[in-house]
Order: sequence, then C-alpha cells, then structure tokens
Amino acid sequence: MHVVSRIVGALAVIGLLAGSASAQQKGPARYGEEDKPKTQAEIAAERDAERAYRRSLGNIPEQQKTDPWGTMRSESAPPKAAAKTAPAKPKAAEGGAK
Repeated sequence: MHVVSRIVGALAVIGLLAGSASAQQKGPARYGEEDKPKTQAEIAAERDAERAYRRSLGNIPEQQKTDPWGTMRSESAPPKAAAKTAPAKPKAAEGGAK
C-alpha cells in the first residue's frame, strides 16, 4: 500500500510538471515568424489612436520648475550664489615675533 501511494504521488507530480511545460511551448506567434499583414481597419484604428494620443498630450499644462527645499529655507536667507564669502586671512608678519 505504501509503495502504491508513492507511485501515485510521483505520477501526479509528473503530470503537473508536464502540463505547465506544454503550456509554455504553445503560443500564437513564435520568434522569427513574420507578423500577419494588417487590414485597412486595423491601420485606420491605429492612426486614430495615435491622433487621440497626440491631442491628449496637448491638454497637459506646462510644468513649472519646483524647488523641493523651498519650504525649508527662510524668506530672508539670500540665495546660495549671492552668499558672502569669508574674508581672506591676513598674512603673518615676516619678521617673526619678538
């Protein structure tokens, strides 16, 4: 009885694996096959879809540049480019200290 259940289990696993493997091999178009020629209706539908897409792009407003850190800066802080640079250090006297 124990041997029979192992055989039935093994057959079930093999059947499940074979089913998924055969499903992978079937397909409408295989690599290297040429596409079927399109009908006039399909060509017209693609052209209309392209026109609708172009029109929808025109409805999108122009985006303004945003400053993601703008809320983190205070209003009185000068922009970084206009910030003052540190004054140069004076040169030490040449004679040395007495």
